[in-house]
Amino acid sequence: MQFIDLKTQYQLLAPAIQARLEAVFQHGQFIMGPEVIALETQLASFIGVRHCIGMSSGTDALLAALLALEIGRGDEVITTPFTFIATAEVIALIGARPIFVDIDPVTYNLDPAQIADAITGRTRAIMPVALYGQCADMETINAIAAQHHLAVIEDAAQSLGASRYGRRSGGLAQIGCTSFFPSKPLGGYGDGGACFTDDDQLAERLREVRNHGQERRYYHPRLGINGRLDTLQAAILLEKLALFPAEIAARARIGARYTSLLQQRGAASTADGINAPVLTPALATGNTSVYAQYTIQVDNRDAVAAQLQQQGIPTAVHYPLPLNEQPVFQIGMGDDNTPISAAIAQRVLSLPLHPYLSEDDQDQIVAAVAAATGLKSSR
Repeated sequence: MQFIDLKTQYQLLAPAIQARLEAVFQHGQFIMGPEVIALETQLASFIGVRHCIGMSSGTDALLAALLALEIGRGDEVITTPFTFIATAEVIALIGARPIFVDIDPVTYNLDPAQIADAITGRTRAIMPVALYGQCADMETINAIAAQHHLAVIEDAAQSLGASRYGRRSGGLAQIGCTSFFPSKPLGGYGDGGACFTDDDQLAERLREVRNHGQERRYYHPRLGINGRLDTLQAAILLEKLALFPAEIAARARIGARYTSLLQQRGAASTADGINAPVLTPALATGNTSVYAQYTIQVDNRDAVAAQLQQQGIPTAVHYPLPLNEQPVFQIGMGDDNTPISAAIAQRVLSLPLHPYLSEDDQDQIVAAVAAATGLKSSR
Protein backbone atom coordinates (compact mmCIF):
# COMPACT_ATOMS: atom_id res chain seq x y z
CA MET A 1 0.00 0.00 0.00
CA GLN A 2 1.24 3.48 -0.86
CA PHE A 3 0.77 6.58 1.27
CA ILE A 4 0.21 8.63 -1.89
CA ASP A 5 -0.32 6.86 -5.22
CA LEU A 6 1.14 8.88 -8.09
CA LYS A 7 1.55 5.90 -10.42
CA THR A 8 -2.17 5.31 -11.03
CA GLN A 9 -2.68 8.95 -11.93
CA TYR A 10 0.27 8.86 -14.32
CA GLN A 11 -1.08 5.76 -16.05
CA LEU A 12 -4.28 7.69 -16.78
CA LEU A 13 -2.38 10.69 -18.15
CA ALA A 14 0.78 9.16 -19.63
CA PRO A 15 0.05 9.63 -23.37
CA ALA A 16 -1.17 13.21 -22.89
CA ILE A 17 1.74 14.15 -20.62
CA GLN A 18 4.26 12.65 -23.02
CA ALA A 19 2.71 14.64 -25.87
CA ARG A 20 2.92 17.83 -23.81
CA LEU A 21 6.56 17.21 -22.98
CA GLU A 22 7.41 16.44 -26.59
CA ALA A 23 5.85 19.76 -27.62
CA VAL A 24 8.16 21.56 -25.19
CA PHE A 25 11.18 19.66 -26.50
CA GLN A 26 10.20 20.71 -30.02
CA HIS A 27 9.69 24.42 -29.39
CA GLY A 28 12.64 24.60 -26.99
CA GLN A 29 11.31 27.38 -24.72
CA PHE A 30 12.27 25.66 -21.48
CA ILE A 31 12.12 28.88 -19.45
CA MET A 32 8.87 30.91 -19.51
CA GLY A 33 7.50 28.98 -22.47
CA PRO A 34 3.88 29.20 -23.66
CA GLU A 35 2.78 26.41 -21.31
CA VAL A 36 3.60 28.62 -18.32
CA ILE A 37 1.33 31.36 -19.62
CA ALA A 38 -1.43 28.84 -20.39
CA LEU A 39 -1.21 27.33 -16.93
CA GLU A 40 -1.27 30.74 -15.25
CA THR A 41 -4.36 31.70 -17.24
CA GLN A 42 -6.22 28.49 -16.42
CA LEU A 43 -5.27 28.54 -12.73
CA ALA A 44 -6.31 32.20 -12.32
CA SER A 45 -9.71 31.26 -13.76
CA PHE A 46 -9.94 28.17 -11.54
CA ILE A 47 -9.15 30.14 -8.36
CA GLY A 48 -11.25 33.13 -9.43
CA VAL A 49 -8.56 35.82 -9.34
CA ARG A 50 -7.12 38.22 -11.89
CA HIS A 51 -3.54 37.00 -11.72
CA CYS A 52 -1.61 33.76 -11.27
CA ILE A 53 2.19 33.99 -11.24
CA GLY A 54 4.00 30.67 -11.60
CA MET A 55 6.91 30.08 -9.21
CA SER A 56 9.74 27.58 -8.88
CA SER A 57 8.38 26.17 -5.59
CA GLY A 58 5.82 26.81 -2.91
CA THR A 59 8.61 28.11 -0.69
CA ASP A 60 9.71 30.59 -3.35
CA ALA A 61 6.08 31.66 -3.78
CA LEU A 62 5.96 32.63 -0.10
CA LEU A 63 9.35 34.33 -0.33
CA ALA A 64 8.30 36.26 -3.43
CA ALA A 65 5.12 37.40 -1.69
CA LEU A 66 7.10 38.85 1.21
CA LEU A 67 9.55 40.55 -1.15
CA ALA A 68 6.74 41.99 -3.28
CA LEU A 69 5.19 43.45 -0.13
CA GLU A 70 8.62 44.92 0.74
CA ILE A 71 8.71 43.23 4.14
CA GLY A 72 12.22 42.94 5.53
CA ARG A 73 14.66 43.36 8.36
CA GLY A 74 13.09 44.39 11.66
CA ASP A 75 9.53 43.60 10.57
CA GLU A 76 7.30 40.97 12.17
CA VAL A 77 4.96 38.49 10.50
CA ILE A 78 2.35 36.60 12.51
CA THR A 79 1.98 32.94 11.60
CA THR A 80 1.33 29.47 12.98
CA PRO A 81 3.92 27.20 14.59
CA PHE A 82 2.04 24.10 13.42
CA THR A 83 3.08 23.79 9.80
CA PHE A 84 6.02 22.90 7.59
CA ILE A 85 9.11 24.99 8.24
CA ALA A 86 8.94 26.81 4.89
CA THR A 87 6.21 29.10 6.22
CA ALA A 88 8.42 30.63 8.90
CA GLU A 89 11.70 29.96 7.11
CA VAL A 90 11.02 32.56 4.42
CA ILE A 91 10.11 35.16 7.04
CA ALA A 92 13.45 34.67 8.79
CA LEU A 93 15.39 34.56 5.51
CA ILE A 94 14.39 38.13 4.64
CA GLY A 95 15.43 39.32 8.10
CA ALA A 96 11.94 39.59 9.57
CA ARG A 97 10.78 37.79 12.70
CA PRO A 98 8.07 35.11 12.71
CA ILE A 99 5.64 35.65 15.58
CA PHE A 100 4.00 32.35 16.42
CA VAL A 101 0.36 32.36 17.46
CA ASP A 102 -1.32 29.17 18.65
CA ILE A 103 -3.84 27.16 16.69
CA ASP A 104 -7.52 26.36 16.91
CA PRO A 105 -7.84 22.85 18.42
CA VAL A 106 -10.61 21.83 16.01
CA THR A 107 -9.15 22.81 12.62
CA TYR A 108 -5.44 23.11 13.59
CA ASN A 109 -5.35 26.45 11.76
CA LEU A 110 -4.22 29.81 13.13
CA ASP A 111 -6.57 30.94 15.93
CA PRO A 112 -7.88 34.41 15.01
CA ALA A 113 -8.82 35.11 18.64
CA GLN A 114 -5.14 35.22 19.56
CA ILE A 115 -3.88 37.40 16.72
CA ALA A 116 -4.69 40.87 18.08
CA ASP A 117 -2.57 40.36 21.20
CA ALA A 118 0.42 39.48 19.01
CA ILE A 119 0.30 42.67 16.92
CA THR A 120 2.98 45.27 17.64
CA GLY A 121 4.27 48.37 15.94
CA ARG A 122 6.59 46.16 13.90
CA THR A 123 3.90 43.83 12.55
CA ARG A 124 3.58 43.98 8.76
CA ALA A 125 1.63 40.89 7.79
CA ILE A 126 -0.32 37.80 8.86
CA MET A 127 0.45 34.49 7.18
CA PRO A 128 -2.22 31.86 7.96
CA VAL A 129 -1.80 28.31 6.67
CA ALA A 130 -4.64 26.17 5.31
CA LEU A 131 -3.42 23.05 7.09
CA TYR A 132 -4.21 19.52 5.94
CA GLY A 133 -6.40 20.85 3.13
CA GLN A 134 -8.95 23.19 4.73
CA CYS A 135 -8.89 26.97 4.99
CA ALA A 136 -8.39 29.07 8.08
CA ASP A 137 -11.02 31.60 9.19
CA MET A 138 -9.95 34.04 6.53
CA GLU A 139 -12.85 36.47 6.98
CA THR A 140 -11.89 37.18 10.58
CA ILE A 141 -8.18 37.25 9.80
CA ASN A 142 -8.69 39.67 6.90
CA ALA A 143 -10.84 41.92 9.10
CA ILE A 144 -8.16 42.04 11.81
CA ALA A 145 -5.54 42.81 9.16
CA ALA A 146 -7.63 45.60 7.67
CA GLN A 147 -8.17 47.15 11.09
CA HIS A 148 -4.41 47.24 11.70
CA HIS A 149 -3.37 47.99 8.08
CA LEU A 150 -1.57 44.67 7.64
CA ALA A 151 -1.10 42.48 4.60
CA VAL A 152 -2.37 38.89 4.54
CA ILE A 153 -0.56 36.08 2.74
CA GLU A 154 -2.55 32.85 2.51
CA ASP A 155 -0.28 29.80 2.60
CA ALA A 156 -2.40 27.47 0.49
CA ALA A 157 0.35 24.92 -0.18
CA GLN A 158 -1.88 22.11 1.12
CA SER A 159 -5.30 23.40 0.13
CA LEU A 160 -5.48 24.11 -3.60
CA GLY A 161 -8.96 22.97 -4.63
CA ALA A 162 -10.50 23.58 -1.19
CA SER A 163 -13.02 26.36 -0.66
CA ARG A 164 -14.48 28.58 2.02
CA TYR A 165 -18.07 29.76 1.56
CA GLY A 166 -17.75 28.98 -2.14
CA ARG A 167 -14.48 30.85 -2.72
CA ARG A 168 -11.38 28.89 -3.68
CA SER A 169 -8.36 28.66 -1.41
CA GLY A 170 -5.55 30.75 -2.85
CA GLY A 171 -7.94 33.59 -3.57
CA LEU A 172 -8.89 34.46 -0.01
CA ALA A 173 -6.24 37.08 0.80
CA GLN A 174 -4.17 39.87 -0.67
CA ILE A 175 -1.77 37.20 -1.94
CA GLY A 176 -2.30 33.44 -1.97
CA CYS A 177 0.60 31.02 -2.38
CA THR A 178 0.55 27.34 -3.29
CA SER A 179 2.91 24.46 -4.01
CA PHE A 180 3.06 21.92 -6.82
CA PHE A 181 5.35 19.54 -4.95
CA PRO A 182 4.50 16.03 -6.24
CA SER A 183 2.56 14.96 -3.14
CA LYS A 184 0.32 18.06 -3.08
CA PRO A 185 -3.32 17.87 -4.22
CA LEU A 186 -2.21 19.35 -7.56
CA GLY A 187 1.39 18.22 -7.91
CA GLY A 188 3.96 18.23 -10.67
CA TYR A 189 6.90 15.91 -11.19
CA GLY A 190 9.33 18.19 -9.42
CA ASP A 191 9.21 21.49 -7.57
CA GLY A 192 6.82 24.25 -8.53
CA GLY A 193 4.42 26.78 -7.06
CA ALA A 194 2.33 29.85 -7.75
CA CYS A 195 1.10 33.13 -6.30
CA PHE A 196 -2.44 34.46 -6.78
CA THR A 197 -3.69 38.01 -6.43
CA ASP A 198 -6.35 40.44 -7.64
CA ASP A 199 -3.98 43.37 -7.16
CA ASP A 200 -2.50 44.46 -10.51
CA GLN A 201 0.45 46.27 -8.92
CA LEU A 202 1.32 43.35 -6.67
CA ALA A 203 1.08 40.97 -9.62
CA GLU A 204 3.62 43.04 -11.51
CA ARG A 205 5.95 43.10 -8.52
CA LEU A 206 5.63 39.33 -8.15
CA ARG A 207 6.54 38.83 -11.81
CA GLU A 208 9.59 41.04 -11.33
CA VAL A 209 10.62 39.32 -8.09
CA ARG A 210 10.51 35.83 -9.64
CA ASN A 211 12.84 37.01 -12.41
CA HIS A 212 15.69 38.57 -10.41
CA GLY A 213 13.74 41.80 -9.79
CA GLN A 214 13.84 42.55 -13.51
CA GLU A 215 11.37 45.06 -14.93
CA ARG A 216 12.76 44.76 -18.44
CA ARG A 217 15.81 43.02 -19.79
CA TYR A 218 18.86 43.89 -17.66
CA TYR A 219 16.96 46.57 -15.73
CA HIS A 220 16.41 45.68 -12.06
CA PRO A 221 14.44 48.13 -9.85
CA ARG A 222 14.19 45.65 -6.95
CA LEU A 223 15.93 42.62 -5.53
CA GLY A 224 14.44 39.35 -6.62
CA ILE A 225 15.11 35.64 -6.94
CA ASN A 226 15.40 33.01 -9.63
CA GLY A 227 11.84 31.88 -8.99
CA ARG A 228 10.48 30.97 -12.41
CA LEU A 229 8.30 27.90 -12.96
CA ASP A 230 9.89 25.50 -15.47
CA THR A 231 8.02 25.08 -18.74
CA LEU A 232 8.21 21.28 -18.43
CA GLN A 233 6.47 21.40 -15.05
CA ALA A 234 3.81 23.73 -16.44
CA ALA A 235 3.17 21.30 -19.30
CA ILE A 236 2.67 18.44 -16.83
CA LEU A 237 0.41 20.52 -14.61
CA LEU A 238 -1.79 21.52 -17.56
CA GLU A 239 -2.72 17.86 -18.04
CA LYS A 240 -3.11 17.23 -14.33
CA LEU A 241 -5.38 20.26 -14.02
CA ALA A 242 -7.85 18.62 -16.38
CA LEU A 243 -8.24 15.74 -13.90
CA PHE A 244 -8.18 17.96 -10.83
CA PRO A 245 -11.93 18.61 -10.34
CA ALA A 246 -12.65 14.86 -10.29
CA GLU A 247 -9.74 14.32 -7.90
CA ILE A 248 -11.03 17.07 -5.57
CA ALA A 249 -14.38 15.29 -5.40
CA ALA A 250 -12.65 11.93 -4.77
CA ARG A 251 -10.54 13.38 -1.96
CA ALA A 252 -13.62 14.83 -0.28
CA ARG A 253 -15.49 11.54 -0.61
CA ILE A 254 -12.63 9.45 0.75
CA GLY A 255 -11.98 11.86 3.62
CA ALA A 256 -15.67 11.83 4.60
CA ARG A 257 -15.74 8.02 4.40
CA TYR A 258 -12.71 7.76 6.70
CA THR A 259 -14.49 9.94 9.24
CA SER A 260 -17.72 7.99 8.99
CA LEU A 261 -16.03 4.60 9.35
CA LEU A 262 -13.87 5.67 12.30
CA GLN A 263 -16.77 7.31 14.11
CA GLN A 264 -18.91 4.21 13.61
CA ARG A 265 -16.21 2.37 15.55
CA GLY A 266 -16.26 4.89 18.37
CA ALA A 267 -13.82 7.62 17.35
CA ALA A 268 -14.74 11.17 18.32
CA SER A 269 -14.34 14.37 16.31
CA THR A 270 -12.03 17.23 17.19
CA ALA A 271 -15.20 19.34 17.19
CA ASP A 272 -16.59 17.33 20.11
CA GLY A 273 -14.15 19.02 22.48
CA ILE A 274 -13.32 15.82 24.35
CA ASN A 275 -10.22 13.73 24.85
CA ALA A 276 -10.55 10.34 23.16
CA PRO A 277 -8.17 7.58 22.01
CA VAL A 278 -8.91 8.56 18.41
CA LEU A 279 -10.05 11.96 17.11
CA THR A 280 -11.07 12.51 13.50
CA PRO A 281 -10.67 15.84 11.69
CA ALA A 282 -13.59 18.26 11.59
CA LEU A 283 -14.51 20.76 8.89
CA ALA A 284 -15.29 24.30 9.95
CA THR A 285 -18.59 25.80 8.82
CA GLY A 286 -18.30 26.98 5.22
CA ASN A 287 -15.24 24.86 4.47
CA THR A 288 -14.55 22.08 2.05
CA SER A 289 -11.27 20.17 2.24
CA VAL A 290 -9.00 18.51 -0.28
CA TYR A 291 -7.51 16.39 2.50
CA ALA A 292 -3.90 16.93 1.54
CA GLN A 293 -3.49 14.74 4.59
CA TYR A 294 -6.13 12.77 6.46
CA THR A 295 -4.82 13.33 9.97
CA ILE A 296 -6.22 11.79 13.13
CA GLN A 297 -5.15 12.16 16.74
CA VAL A 298 -4.25 9.03 18.68
CA ASP A 299 -2.83 8.08 22.04
CA ASN A 300 0.50 6.23 21.90
CA ARG A 301 1.17 7.41 18.36
CA ASP A 302 4.47 5.61 17.84
CA ALA A 303 3.00 2.29 18.91
CA VAL A 304 -0.03 2.76 16.66
CA ALA A 305 2.16 3.67 13.68
CA ALA A 306 4.36 0.63 14.31
CA GLN A 307 1.35 -1.70 14.39
CA LEU A 308 0.05 -0.28 11.12
CA GLN A 309 3.48 -0.58 9.53
CA GLN A 310 3.57 -4.28 10.47
CA GLN A 311 0.45 -4.69 8.33
CA GLY A 312 1.99 -2.85 5.40
CA ILE A 313 0.11 0.39 6.04
CA PRO A 314 2.32 3.50 5.81
CA THR A 315 1.69 6.53 7.99
CA ALA A 316 3.31 9.94 8.48
CA VAL A 317 3.47 12.64 11.14
CA HIS A 318 2.62 16.19 10.03
CA TYR A 319 4.22 17.71 12.19
CA PRO A 320 6.09 16.26 15.20
CA LEU A 321 7.68 19.47 16.51
CA PRO A 322 6.13 22.96 16.40
CA LEU A 323 8.30 25.53 14.66
CA ASN A 324 8.88 27.60 17.79
CA GLU A 325 10.47 24.49 19.33
CA GLN A 326 12.80 23.94 16.37
CA PRO A 327 16.44 24.71 17.19
CA VAL A 328 16.73 27.26 14.39
CA PHE A 329 13.95 29.41 15.89
CA GLN A 330 14.82 29.12 19.55
CA ILE A 331 17.32 31.98 19.59
CA GLY A 332 15.30 35.15 19.94
CA MET A 333 12.28 33.73 18.12
CA GLY A 334 11.00 30.72 20.02
CA ASP A 335 9.60 32.30 23.19
CA ASP A 336 5.97 32.10 22.12
CA ASN A 337 3.47 30.26 24.30
CA THR A 338 1.62 27.78 22.08
CA PRO A 339 0.37 24.90 24.26
CA ILE A 340 -2.25 23.60 21.85
CA SER A 341 0.30 23.19 19.07
CA ALA A 342 2.67 21.45 21.47
CA ALA A 343 0.01 19.02 22.66
CA ILE A 344 -1.42 18.18 19.24
CA ALA A 345 2.05 17.66 17.75
CA GLN A 346 2.40 14.65 20.07
CA ARG A 347 -0.79 12.98 18.84
CA VAL A 348 -1.27 13.61 15.10
CA LEU A 349 -0.95 10.72 12.66
CA SER A 350 -1.67 10.93 8.93
CA LEU A 351 -3.22 7.95 7.13
CA PRO A 352 -2.93 7.11 3.43
CA LEU A 353 -5.14 9.34 1.29
CA HIS A 354 -5.13 10.01 -2.42
CA PRO A 355 -7.85 10.14 -5.10
CA TYR A 356 -7.29 6.50 -6.10
CA LEU A 357 -7.47 4.88 -2.65
CA SER A 358 -9.80 1.89 -2.92
CA GLU A 359 -12.56 1.17 -0.43
CA ASP A 360 -10.97 -2.21 0.30
CA ASP A 361 -7.69 -0.53 1.26
CA GLN A 362 -9.54 2.08 3.27
CA ASP A 363 -11.47 -0.63 5.14
CA GLN A 364 -8.17 -2.38 5.91
CA ILE A 365 -6.67 0.87 7.24
CA VAL A 366 -9.65 1.62 9.45
CA ALA A 367 -9.68 -1.93 10.83
CA ALA A 368 -5.98 -1.66 11.62
CA VAL A 369 -6.45 1.70 13.37
CA ALA A 370 -9.31 0.24 15.39
CA ALA A 371 -7.24 -2.75 16.44
CA ALA A 372 -4.25 -0.60 17.39
CA THR A 373 -6.24 1.96 19.40
CA GLY A 374 -8.95 -0.12 21.09
CA LEU A 375 -11.87 1.09 19.00
CA LYS A 376 -14.70 -1.31 18.24
CA SER A 377 -13.50 -4.23 16.11
CA SER A 378 -16.48 -4.15 13.75
CA ARG A 379 -19.12 -1.71 12.68
